[in-house]
Amino acid sequence: MADLNGKVALVTGGTSGIGRATVERLARDGATLLFTGSNAEAARSVTDATGARFLKSRVENPDDWAAIEATVRADYGRLDIMFANAGVESGDGSIESIDLAAWDKILSVNLTGVMLTVKSAVRLMRANPGGPTGSIIINSSMSAHRAMGNFVAYSTTKTAVLALCKSVALHCATEGTQIRCNAILPGVVETDMIRGVIDRSPDPAAARGMFEGMAPMKRMAQVGEVAALVAFLASEDAAFISGSEYLIDGATLAGAQGV
Repeated sequence: MADLNGKVALVTGGTSGIGRATVERLARDGATLLFTGSNAEAARSVTDATGARFLKSRVENPDDWAAIEATVRADYGRLDIMFANAGVESGDGSIESIDLAAWDKILSVNLTGVMLTVKSAVRLMRANPGGPTGSIIINSSMSAHRAMGNFVAYSTTKTAVLALCKSVALHCATEGTQIRCNAILPGVVETDMIRGVIDRSPDPAAARGMFEGMAPMKRMAQVGEVAALVAFLASEDAAFISGSEYLIDGATLAGAQGV
């Protein structure tokens, strides 16, 4: 367990999947939790399970971020951890099939939304009592290094946020702050969404085998395993780690088996 007692954390897209698991993990580790999303009904069960506070908002909306910043300042007086997790892929396709509206939507959430998330985090962390300090974690994907031909917008955004992460880390360090920024790159994770895809397929066993076979470790990551990596990067044990990217993909991108 990470020691996050006394820290205030905010997770975007915290109503399901990796986001929800991270809210649960950081709360168990002692942090005071806020999380965002657009589904108030789904948020209710997260709040009931963890005591975390839900802030209904959309990451691509600057006005929502102004309201979130005001809430954090007024009610908590600090921000120590930001997990930029929210993302979408609906409507994606290949370079030939994707339409402009879908491209714009995915970029607005996965890239502009992450930029606005990080921008707010840096502003809040600069004002922390005792000096500018904090940990920002961006949820990228192994697709940042192994693009998918049928998910051109998703792959593009997940690569772009790595450059954003490194730029932010350099800026915060050269500004003399102790604000860190790192990225995680999950492989295939067994979320409710993936289980739904498996269950709806004509042959669920074959579909599960396909997903599990994508990693040399022959299984999918569990959401709790991804949340544990976020908790480590949020903790003081990672105090000298910034501008880094962490694969959590069961050796998928490690190399080739050979012949």
